[in-house]
Amino acid sequence: MYELKFNSDGLIPAVVQDNSSGDVLMVAWMNAEAIRLSCDSGIAHFWSRSRKEMWRKGDTSGNIMEINQILVDCDKDTILMKVKPAGPACHTGRKSCFFMEINE
Repeated sequence: MYELKFNSDGLIPAVVQDNSSGDVLMVAWMNAEAIRLSCDSGIAHFWSRSRKEMWRKGDTSGNIMEINQILVDCDKDTILMKVKPAGPACHTGRKSCFFMEINE
């Protein structure tokens, strides 16, 4: 495995992308344990900075994310997870967390 560059809190950002459509679904944070759990189970796990706990995407909503591929960027400080989502990624019920446009 690549020597990942975690930030000072031991976290690394993860961009989550729909493997079929290419849509960016969300950005979340992972620590080494979340990466291990994700790799071992094939289901996306993340670290909640607000709750300070591990969470498996879909535990509450049922909208798990089956991992197709995990890639690391050239600087080794960001992860790209290509997933098969079982439903909306956003807690608002939208497919993606990226739906608000910044207007000038």
